[in-house]
Amino acid sequence: MTDHRPPKRIFPSSKVDAQAAKHVPSSPQTESEAYKLAFQDNEFLLREDLRAVRFQLELLKPELFMNEADIASTFVFYGSARIPEPVKADALIAAAHDDRLRQVATSLKAKSKYYDVARELARMASRFPPDPEGKRHFVVCSGGGPSIMEAANRGACDEGKESIGLNIVLPHEQLPNTFVTPDLSFQFHYFALRKMHFLLRARAVAVFPGGFGTFDEMFELLTLIQTGKVRPMPIMLFGREFWERVVDFEGLAEEGVISPGDLDLIHWCETAQDAWDFVQQYYPD
Repeated sequence: MTDHRPPKRIFPSSKVDAQAAKHVPSSPQTESEAYKLAFQDNEFLLREDLRAVRFQLELLKPELFMNEADIASTFVFYGSARIPEPVKADALIAAAHDDRLRQVATSLKAKSKYYDVARELARMASRFPPDPEGKRHFVVCSGGGPSIMEAANRGACDEGKESIGLNIVLPHEQLPNTFVTPDLSFQFHYFALRKMHFLLRARAVAVFPGGFGTFDEMFELLTLIQTGKVRPMPIMLFGREFWERVVDFEGLAEEGVISPGDLDLIHWCETAQDAWDFVQQYYPD
């Protein structure tokens, strides 16, 4: 039977166009950089004038991939890249060759328990079922690196579920941890675009002890909610003793630079069950 439906498209795909461009006869004109197809010309794409286009591409690529993976919402994990897995904590102390380094290693060992907490919380989030349309919710999302980030991706892997890693190009290359789902492992050049992707699908955020990067991510989220740019969501801080030592949240309110109600944006947790119970209460059926 003859199919009279119109074709889905009349132009060749970009892949076909790109292949055709490889077979152009050589001449002074066709060998010039000016003759390259714009989307195949790396030197052109890396020009200073094209920064806005690179921003757009870095925003668009992960968005398309996550849409295609039916990821509707994520459970984001922030935390240090330096806190060791508990079984490796003693080795860190043994490797310290002076008192200062030994003190630092001992402090990191005390926080190593949060590796297991992050892993267990990721397991819990990963058990959340897809919705009737097949969209996935509370998909684990981390920065893709070691330590707390690795624990989060590892917890999802324990459950046989996929998880996201948002890696960043750094002067000292940081490879994705081995538990990130390869097809959901993304690399960013721009911190701003990476932070945007952390939050575009976020419906819960767990914040573990960390340094400048963790502070940056956490305070940006708190500011976005405080200023009404983002709807409130569960923000769970683990390690109250750590956080209250390095940040005087109450002092900020007492000084008048934040409102006392802003402190309610934070929910203190110590166990994975504490956090998961809070998320379930926050989003009742």
